Amino acid sequence: MMKNSSLKHIETLMERYPQLEVCKKDILSSVEMLIETFQTGKKLLVCGNGGSASDSEHIVGELMKGFILPRKLDKDLVNKINDEELSSCLQYGLPAISLVSEVALSTAFSNDQLPSAVFAQQVLGYGKKGDTLLCISTSGNSLNCIYAAKVAKAIGMNVISLTGKKNSKLELLSDLTIKATESETFKIQELHLPIYHAICLALEEEFFGLEEN
Repeated sequence: MMKNSSLKHIETLMERYPQLEVCKKDILSSVEMLIETFQTGKKLLVCGNGGSASDSEHIVGELMKGFILPRKLDKDLVNKINDEELSSCLQYGLPAISLVSEVALSTAFSNDQLPSAVFAQQVLGYGKKGDTLLCISTSGNSLNCIYAAKVAKAIGMNVISLTGKKNSKLELLSDLTIKATESETFKIQELHLPIYHAICLALEEEFFGLEEN
C-alpha cells in the first residue's frame, strides 16, 4: 500500500493537469509496480528516442540522487566509509539505468548488427527477472522500444510504456501504458515531464520520506 504522502504527489499532478485524470489509474499502478521493483532489490531500465532519450536521462537523474529530499546516508555506512567529506555529499539512489547513453556500445552494436535492436541488446545484458523496463515513445511505435519490450517480456521483466493517446504496438507489449492525452509529439512530451516528475516524487517519498504511523 502506497503511503498517503506519496499519493499526494499524484493528487497534485491531477490538480495541476486535470486532463490527465484519465491516466490516473495507470500512473498509480506504475508507481506501485516500481515500488515493488525497488523493494525487491531490482532495477529500472529506461529508453526512448530524441526528446524521449532526454527524458530517459532526466528520469534516471531524479531517481539516482536526491530530488527534493536529502537522502542522507545512515550512520553505520558513514562510519564504514570513514570519510566525512565524501559521506556528507553522497545520497542514496534508486537503481536506474538509461539505455540511451552508452555511445561506444550503441555505435559498435549498430555498426555490426541491426541498429533498431540496440536497446534490446542492452535489456538482454542488464535485465533480470523482476526488473522493470520503461519505454518512452510519443507514437508508441518506435521499433527500438518495441524490440526492447519484446526481450524484456521474454526474460521476465515488467514493462511500462509512456506514450500519447493513440493506440500503439508498444501498448500491446506492456503491462501498463500511460497514455498522455495528446496526439502531437511536442504536446505529448509536454505532458510526459509532469507525469514522470510526479512518479519520481512519489517514489522518493515512498523510500526516503518520513515513516507514517
